[in-house]
Amino acid sequence: MKKTLLLSLVLMTLTSLFNVHAQSCYNSYNSQIGKIESDGTIRDRYNSTVGKFESNGTVRDRYNATIGKIESDGTIRNRYNSTIGKVENDGTVRDRYNSTLGKVEKDGTIRNRYNSSIGKASNVNKNQAGVYFFFFDEMNK
Repeated sequence: MKKTLLLSLVLMTLTSLFNVHAQSCYNSYNSQIGKIESDGTIRDRYNSTVGKFESNGTVRDRYNATIGKIESDGTIRNRYNSTIGKVENDGTVRDRYNSTLGKVEKDGTIRNRYNSSIGKASNVNKNQAGVYFFFFDEMNK
């Protein structure tokens, strides 16, 4: 009995250590489409590494090449240092022409320009969530 209890506690502790820091991103059907780990590693639905958010704002692809940067004010730049968008303080995501693409709400809900929910990224930094849902493909070109 003691061994079983101890093993259960160890497994629960290990599980919480590995899962608590990864923040999942879901599509509008509530299917996981990826996750952002505590070190900034971006994984797809198959757990393959597709990129990384670094603490200085640099965004890298799966090959560690710089594909862009998120500045402290939410401005998003591509690999050529051209502005491709911005995540405003209220979570509104705008493209390079200042057109609204969507919004990252406080609860992590991601909405498109028509206010329809297109996904959820709870507990994910709003700038990272904005880049993940609206800009990652564009930055990676």
